[in-house]
Amino acid sequence: MIYLRFDAGSLVLGGLDKLWEERLAPWVVADPRIAAHRASAHHYAQILRLLHGNCSYDDQARAYATLELRERGRQPLRPYQSQALEAWQAAKRRGVIVLPTGSGKTYVAVKAILECRRSALILAPTIDLVQQWALDLELRLGCAIGRYGGGDRVLAEITVATYDSGILITPHHGNRFGLLICDECHHLPAGATAFCAEGNLAPFRLGLTATPERSDGGHQRLDELLGPIVHRSQITELEGRYLANYHVEVLEVPLDPDEAEDYQRHRATYLDFVRALGIRFDAPDGWQRFLSEAARAPGGREVLRAWREQRRIARGSRAKLRLVWQLLRDHHHERVIIFTDDNATAYAIGAQMLLPVLTHHSKPSERKAMLAAFRSGDWPVLVTSRVLNEGVDVPEAAVGIVVSGTGSVREHVQRLGRILRPGPDKVAQLYELISADTAEAHTSARRRNHIAFDGEMEMDFTPGDGQGMDEDGQP
Repeated sequence: MIYLRFDAGSLVLGGLDKLWEERLAPWVVADPRIAAHRASAHHYAQILRLLHGNCSYDDQARAYATLELRERGRQPLRPYQSQALEAWQAAKRRGVIVLPTGSGKTYVAVKAILECRRSALILAPTIDLVQQWALDLELRLGCAIGRYGGGDRVLAEITVATYDSGILITPHHGNRFGLLICDECHHLPAGATAFCAEGNLAPFRLGLTATPERSDGGHQRLDELLGPIVHRSQITELEGRYLANYHVEVLEVPLDPDEAEDYQRHRATYLDFVRALGIRFDAPDGWQRFLSEAARAPGGREVLRAWREQRRIARGSRAKLRLVWQLLRDHHHERVIIFTDDNATAYAIGAQMLLPVLTHHSKPSERKAMLAAFRSGDWPVLVTSRVLNEGVDVPEAAVGIVVSGTGSVREHVQRLGRILRPGPDKVAQLYELISADTAEAHTSARRRNHIAFDGEMEMDFTPGDGQGMDEDGQP
């Protein structure tokens, strides 16, 4: 008799004859060490469908439970939520749902859990998101929710974990969950994180994101790991009814004369070096080659310093900071998030204007207190580098000021999403500050290549780390 057994993120199949070796060949390989065959655990559903009704088999792999769940405070699904859930069910409960930030992705997931009634593992990229998911699920389902990550190590029938913790959980408990939900699932294909899906045998899978595309093309693996995109709603489709109306304004700011002179001098030093060596940043190894050549060349340290200085000046010029202060005065009655691309600029704004700054250096307790003060209105302004790009629920924010950022479309859409949660008569406002006569204009054009900014829905697949590149193809 054929048997299936879970083993550290893989599926062991024993008792296969030649016929079944051939039929299962797309997924299994022989492992002579154990005189059996192995498959990646995520092929469990396909293999089981082929075995079921066609032979006798002993499924020792499955360890997930069927749950009795009841929803508290049931609310009607919005039309696009119903369409998304129905499309996912029609795709054998496997697939990716693309919905804008603030449109209710979490509630769609709650409905998916209720439909499947299986043990579920929910993965999220940050500790903040893990806590938000756990609290929301406890409120809606009325049962204890496990938490794994950030010091918590509690597994339950429904567990929420970070992706990093998911990598640790999977070899030992990858057979314990029948439903795998990946929030912000564009993170899943990155490096070792994919093992969270590959080593899990959950037959039912749901990916949630507002922007699935990755600049390194890794989003193509989502089909294999979670299933195809089964539903997509755009910000522009939901604006005004389910999301706040919004305006986006790009403000060009001239550099002060001395900063303009310094910028041009440093940029010339940097570009002369790049052009002399024929370095192209649109090549897969362009950035690595630049670093390597600068490390070896005489004067390479000066070239790197020039590159850093021209970026620093463009990102956080004095004129930008003066404009930030003016915008804060114009919106003194609203809650504002100020976004920067780097910690140094964020801290400079915080120090000059006496504003709280939230970065990845902020301790969890400090971060929690800062977000609570922002939500309550005690602190109407919050400065951040990239921490609030995704995942943190800040429904009261109405104004976003992008002081600097990468060329990533995803990052820009996520920052817009932070201010789109609806409110009475709310019109959200996103300001994008650009240093005039610098390479930031090109960076801005790239990140606004999205329908939410009146651009085309395309992605620039510049080779990189998945986070987007700036005007020179740099991370």
